[in-house]
Amino acid sequence: MNECNPKAIPCDFSVNKLIFSDSKELANPKLYREIVGSLIYIMTGTRPDLSYVVTKLSQYMSNPTIAHLSLARHVLKYLKGTLYYCLTFKKSDDPLCLVGYCDLDWGTSEDRRSITGYCFKLCEGGPLISWKTKKQKVVSLSTCEAEYVAMTHAMQEGNFFRQLYADMINCNREAIILNVDNKGAIALAKNPVHYQRSKHVDIKYHFIRSQIESKIIDLINVPL
Repeated sequence: MNECNPKAIPCDFSVNKLIFSDSKELANPKLYREIVGSLIYIMTGTRPDLSYVVTKLSQYMSNPTIAHLSLARHVLKYLKGTLYYCLTFKKSDDPLCLVGYCDLDWGTSEDRRSITGYCFKLCEGGPLISWKTKKQKVVSLSTCEAEYVAMTHAMQEGNFFRQLYADMINCNREAIILNVDNKGAIALAKNPVHYQRSKHVDIKYHFIRSQIESKIIDLINVPL
């Protein structure tokens, strides 16, 4: 890959179509597994921009195909062009406040489960301190429901950082700001009256409602 042409984005726009394409299985999947394993290490340490595509590629470690290997090579081409991208931590005059962002890719997995993505910063203009992309364990019937589940996943991570932050500086625990782009999910979290739409949702995902009632989290709508 030393002589490859760099790519501007971490994965192809038609990644889901390519992953599900009818392609031959690799005779020896060792190379694919080595590439994805290395990408997982890089993504976990310093490259949150790889989080989504690495999650997609990780789902096919057992039986990768030629198409999957091609997508993995696409990521390597992107890394060549962004070799010196990094997270920069520097002193800032912005007040410390835990800020999170949450979104998802609805029903794009082979089993029609959505992929949650979230990240957190310690101030509005600061670098990321935590990020994760994971496949949801349930099949959501709408983007609203999937976003609702994603917010719960993000809030679990946010609670940990809220407690850690308060313990480190010995202060009261302040509310977390969580930015979401789905007004329906925000309304569902704030108003338990939406029972008809949400009565099938597992009770554990209603955890977000108790957090709002306790003023632990402040949901902010981000326009698309």
